[in-house]
Amino acid sequence: MPIVLLPDFLTKFTNRLNFTAGLACVMDLRDSTFLDNYQNIIDKLKATGWTIKLVFLEAENFVLLRRYSHTRRRHPLDKESSLLKTIEAEKQLLVDLKGQADHLIDTSGYSVHEFKFTIINIAQNYTAIKKMAINILSFGYKYGIPQDADLIIDVRFLANPFFVPELKPLDGESKPVRNFVLKHRETELFLQKYIDLIDYLIPLYEKEGKTYLNLAVGCTGGQHRSVVIARQLYEHISLDRSTVSLIHRDIN
Repeated sequence: MPIVLLPDFLTKFTNRLNFTAGLACVMDLRDSTFLDNYQNIIDKLKATGWTIKLVFLEAENFVLLRRYSHTRRRHPLDKESSLLKTIEAEKQLLVDLKGQADHLIDTSGYSVHEFKFTIINIAQNYTAIKKMAINILSFGYKYGIPQDADLIIDVRFLANPFFVPELKPLDGESKPVRNFVLKHRETELFLQKYIDLIDYLIPLYEKEGKTYLNLAVGCTGGQHRSVVIARQLYEHISLDRSTVSLIHRDIN
């Protein structure tokens, strides 16, 4: 974003701030007016009550050379001199700005995922960013596997209420079907081990920077066993987080 547009943008955005955790604007020397204007504009915005934090990104020269080689982009300051000299000139121009940084990040050794996690951690210090949303879905294999699932567990090995005449017309949200599925020892052991696995994985997915985690539970028709197990997962995970949803895709 050109720095001179920032004050007007924030003025137009004020009425929407209740619906967002915060704003992040990316600026660099592709904006030819940046160096001449950033100090005055940022000072004025802070004086009017805006909380502004500066995150400064840098990298070693050899890393920047490799990145420019991979992307085949021209440096914004390129004036037919060598790329290395241009990078060094850019760093010199940004010395004062770097000295004002609230967060200084050397991205030289970062993967994309590590960088994303670092930015999220910084944002969480200043905003009301929600935890990773977890979506739990029960489904029937006979109707197809959900395409957006991150983890799928097949529970067709559990005792099937479908073959019990009085339970067949009911679904997994009914107490009789739920009691039938949960009373078996193999169900108890499975839930214990699978919930332990999910409890272990959720913080790791959050650390990786994942915004949504889609957990799918499948049985043959999506009416009995998968519904019961999905409900058990939902009740367990929702004990300590509010960003959990439960959908029974094929219950009807």
